[in-house]
Amino acid sequence: MAEVDAGTAPPRESPSASPTHRSRWPWRTWSRALHRDVGYFVSGLTVLYALSGLAVNHLADWDPNFTIDERTVSLGHAVPEDDDEAARQIATELGLRARADLVDRLSDDELEVRFGEITVSATIPTGTLVVRERRARPLLRIANWLHLNRGKKAWTMIADGYAILLLFLAGSGLVMLPGRKGLLGRGGVLVLLGAAVPALYVVLSGGP
Repeated sequence: MAEVDAGTAPPRESPSASPTHRSRWPWRTWSRALHRDVGYFVSGLTVLYALSGLAVNHLADWDPNFTIDERTVSLGHAVPEDDDEAARQIATELGLRARADLVDRLSDDELEVRFGEITVSATIPTGTLVVRERRARPLLRIANWLHLNRGKKAWTMIADGYAILLLFLAGSGLVMLPGRKGLLGRGGVLVLLGAAVPALYVVLSGGP
């Protein structure tokens, strides 16, 4: 028979390892597990909606979908008076192969010509061109397009599903912890503070 070191106590079995140990509230365990997994699943969409929300909240300050590159070009000679001839010459001088989508006579001395995402404002007597090129913000434009639900009906179903999962995350977060750290303690205070933010704003701003 093997000798047992009297100075070394046998390892104590953790309560969680006992087959007779059971959580008092087993649904809390399921709530935490589902909250974690659903949180992982929607993290990508949450980042997309958060970034897009920040972008479209400031439409008065910037264009969240496009950047505008502007430059001035001097032809060194007058632009032809004929609109079509002027558009052809401008395209040649700027190295544009596309035909003009729109030629708009703004005044006797000003002409605006559009080539796709490029708009050219020409001062006819001086041959001065102001070239504005609109470039899409690659990821942000897509995020805004999805956030504002300008896609097909299928995206509405995805967005609805995402909203339901967010409601689940809010609900499961309320009941995950018991006691003083849960809904009946500190958690409840934080819930009330969070709900007070939109309520106070509506009251102080006068509402819709």
